[in-house]
Amino acid sequence: MLSTMQDVPLLISRILNHGSALHGTSQVITWTGEGEPERRSFAEIGTRAAQLAHALREDLGVESDDRVATLMWNNADHVEAYFAIPSMGAVLHTLNLRLPVEQLAWIVNHAADRVVIVNGSLLPLLAPLLPHLKPVEHIVVSGPGDRSLLDGASAQVHEYEELLAGKPTAYDWPELDERSAAAMCYTSGTTGDPKGVVFSHRSIYLHSMQVNMAQSMGLTDEDTTLIVVPQFHVNAWGLPHATFMTGVNMLMPDRFLQPGPLAEMIDKVRPTHAAAVPTIWQGLLAELTARPRDVSALTQVTIGGSACPPALMGAFDKLGMRVYHAWGMTETSPLGTIARPPAHVVGTEQEFAYRLTQGRFPAGVEARLTGPGGERLPWDGESAGELEVRGPWIAGAYYGGEGAEPLRPADKFSEDGWLKTGDVGTISPDGFLTLTDRAKDVIKSGGEWISSVELENALMAHPDVTEAAVVAVPDEKWGERPLATVVLKEGATADFAALRSFLADEGKIAKWQLPERWTIIEAVPKTSVGKFDKKVLRRQYAEGELDVSQI
Repeated sequence: MLSTMQDVPLLISRILNHGSALHGTSQVITWTGEGEPERRSFAEIGTRAAQLAHALREDLGVESDDRVATLMWNNADHVEAYFAIPSMGAVLHTLNLRLPVEQLAWIVNHAADRVVIVNGSLLPLLAPLLPHLKPVEHIVVSGPGDRSLLDGASAQVHEYEELLAGKPTAYDWPELDERSAAAMCYTSGTTGDPKGVVFSHRSIYLHSMQVNMAQSMGLTDEDTTLIVVPQFHVNAWGLPHATFMTGVNMLMPDRFLQPGPLAEMIDKVRPTHAAAVPTIWQGLLAELTARPRDVSALTQVTIGGSACPPALMGAFDKLGMRVYHAWGMTETSPLGTIARPPAHVVGTEQEFAYRLTQGRFPAGVEARLTGPGGERLPWDGESAGELEVRGPWIAGAYYGGEGAEPLRPADKFSEDGWLKTGDVGTISPDGFLTLTDRAKDVIKSGGEWISSVELENALMAHPDVTEAAVVAVPDEKWGERPLATVVLKEGATADFAALRSFLADEGKIAKWQLPERWTIIEAVPKTSVGKFDKKVLRRQYAEGELDVSQI
């Protein structure tokens, strides 16, 4: 027996039409670095997205399934591309501008991008790559930048605004299969070549609905969200699509991602919500401590990408910014969990402990824990195993390349199709995830596991420590032991013995887990999306580049 419900495809174009019509006065606000920010209404975004689609189809010959890449900051033009490209049936491919140039070239060629839309300020990055980008036929430049860098390019060069000028302000968006490709992102390639994840219209639509749930980010048209997380990083955590569903104003920082400009944006535009990785918030906290601003409007912060140190969360609580952990990855679109405490602990001592978890799984994400022998582990808050997930916005394979079969490597997908996240953790009986480490970063010492994340969070609670990263290094007796790499605040005097004692005090860390090897570094190496790049630290240790003390 079938239902009597209408079978209406879940499409990006429907999100665009809804937002531009019913929330037409909501705005995309782009920071310019001087004077007033640029404001563009959702209605204008809808009109310009239609014009962009006409230009791509009629002037550049973009057809269904063609890949159109964007090498852009978070701004209104990028939002237009977000909607125009998938709505016309092509595939949006956001390029991570922080990747090594070799990886960027590999990704463009692997995805077979025919068009690249680029912000003028990023031409110095794109221009040297062009001789190596074989499939690229057209380059569309948006905003100020030195066009002479493109002299001699084999691809045709176009101006974004000139392409849109005079084009029809409406587009007959095709009725697509909701399972067809809408967008693609590549993982950061910390091991091996980057892997392509292709999102469907259906997955983005359902993910956007989940982002808007009250138990998720829960934003309404009374809110303005500061989207610091890059649009090339898993579709800016789904916020551009989700905001068009509900009319939330978007504050886009463009290239002004330093703590000073971010503090100024919060002061002047007064967003109520913001989303970024912990490293951004650490810099912002230091800025606000040195040069206080009025940040009272910003009451909700979503932090993902890596765990937020408890000390950082507590510091923002004092500023009136309530931090909510979220967990996810490129393969999960990315929303996998969000840490809104259950009602019965709100206002109690337990509330902060719940907020320190990665959060509870929403409807649509199923989870399980797998032990080292493949056994299924219970949700008891104590049994630690690798997290595996499945759901309608969870990847079931990687992009194999044009004409190739999807890739389902055994280390990434189980035999029954679940995604192996590579994260190790526990799940409480009420479904809250606590990650203890990445499987590749956990320290295996004498047959026991030591959590590098737990050590890092404890170290970063010390008043003299700005950042700390802990990695496993070889040890003749125990197999592996932790190496603590520490960034001290300016003028700090804490020595290694004092830091080790701090970890041992009040049972913060078990004695057998305390690091014997220590080093001071200027900054923790970061990946292209702001996570600690521990493979760099492991290599530096192996090659003797670190000045290590043993205590």
